[in-house]
Amino acid sequence: AVIGDTEQQVLDYYYDYNDNEVSPYKLAEGQTSGQYFAKEQREAIRKAIGDVRVNPGKVTLDLPQLVENGNTVPMTVAVESPMTAQDHVTAIHVFNEKNPQPNVVTFHLGPRAGLAAVTTRIRLADSQKVVAIARMSDGSYWSGSADVVVTLAACTEAI
Repeated sequence: AVIGDTEQQVLDYYYDYNDNEVSPYKLAEGQTSGQYFAKEQREAIRKAIGDVRVNPGKVTLDLPQLVENGNTVPMTVAVESPMTAQDHVTAIHVFNEKNPQPNVVTFHLGPRAGLAAVTTRIRLADSQKVVAIARMSDGSYWSGSADVVVTLAACTEAI
């Protein structure tokens, strides 16, 4: 992505949460490429949740910024929710940008979970952006993302 002269162009285009194509050269001042998806990631998100509006916020994705080995990367996803019968998280989807399979994992939750947070380890093929999207009981979707630099890649075998 190109933001000023400080970042190198990685992808030709990004897509916002509502499928609008955005050239990285035309990002508004103050915007970052982290607000947009690569094409394959966007398609995986659409396949998993459909054509719904995804709002930024409420989701915290905790990944180390620098990972020595992409074979086992610790990840925690937390969602702001009281987890009551009337207001709770029903699912958390995690997507990556550069792995052969863009869908990392889907967690299904209910109000009895008590806490809207999950922790696991994932594999990352390269330095990339990871996105978590939470589906709430009212039908709304919320998201958060994190960029990870991987020095030793995983998931490099062909499918």
